[in-house]
Amino acid sequence: MKVMIVYTGIIPVITYGGTGRDIWYLGRELVKKGHSVSYLVGQGSSCDFAQIIPIDKSKGLASQIPDAIDVVSFHHTPDDIDKVKKPYVITIHGNCNDFRTFDKNTIFVSKNHAARFGSDSYIYNGMDWDDYGKPDFTSAKNYFHFLGKAAWKVKNLKGAISVIKSTQQERLRVLGGHRFNINMGIRLTFSPRVRFHGMVGGEEKNRLLRRSKGLLFPVRWHEPMGLAVIESLYLGAPVFGTPYGSLPEIVNEQVGYLSNSKSDLVDAVENAGQYSGKLCHEYAVANFNATVMTEAYIDRFHRVMNGAFLNKKPPKLVEKLSEPMLPWNP
Repeated sequence: MKVMIVYTGIIPVITYGGTGRDIWYLGRELVKKGHSVSYLVGQGSSCDFAQIIPIDKSKGLASQIPDAIDVVSFHHTPDDIDKVKKPYVITIHGNCNDFRTFDKNTIFVSKNHAARFGSDSYIYNGMDWDDYGKPDFTSAKNYFHFLGKAAWKVKNLKGAISVIKSTQQERLRVLGGHRFNINMGIRLTFSPRVRFHGMVGGEEKNRLLRRSKGLLFPVRWHEPMGLAVIESLYLGAPVFGTPYGSLPEIVNEQVGYLSNSKSDLVDAVENAGQYSGKLCHEYAVANFNATVMTEAYIDRFHRVMNGAFLNKKPPKLVEKLSEPMLPWNP
């Protein structure tokens, strides 16, 4: 197959960027399986295993798809999707809280994500774990970590910090934010038990995760998938979060604990030693790898190339949230 992957961002991803990392591994695995891959992506992108075609923002995306392409994998819904002449799928990686309708060839990134839009069409993100190195099951672990865009209130860094401060002596490393942030209403965290690392990626991020006792992830939205969750599990860190979105289907009782109560999470964090880092690692390797993800995409590509739709009807949000953030009991 000749596959074109369309993404408006820049690849490769250096620090934060789950979608960019996801499509990188999808393309690389397709090439390993003998398919031809090209990326229609943001200016400044580069790739050593596939052709890069920079997006021309003065033109519609439909007109920039070469005739030789067999199938297109969009990772957002283009404005001119009705003009695309090739078979295609559209993967939605985020949330919305309105009643727009999505294309019948839409793919979501978890079972819960799909169900909230009246769909059963989903593919989990899968990483090429070779890029993450090996976990460390022997070295001492002396802190927990938060991983995500701290400036997003729905990620609930405030809640993660509160959990740590309510323990007797646990510490937190924040990956994805700074101690001083005016966008959060002039957030200034004085606690010496909380250390900020800013936006980190690559080996620096992996090193910090290897030495962590666990991921604190008390999100206050329906997490579509949670790349931070599977990265942490792979490197041996159990997950302590809220039971929202995809988390209950990804974080089982053997690899973490979920509650929207701070006191419950405090207790769980203080008993984090009961979880096996090796089991967390093996679980992530088996269930959220690039090969499994890519094989699922190949199946969907064949379906649309044969004229089928991935959804019986256009997906649409089933229930609109009345509040911007889901409950958190401090």
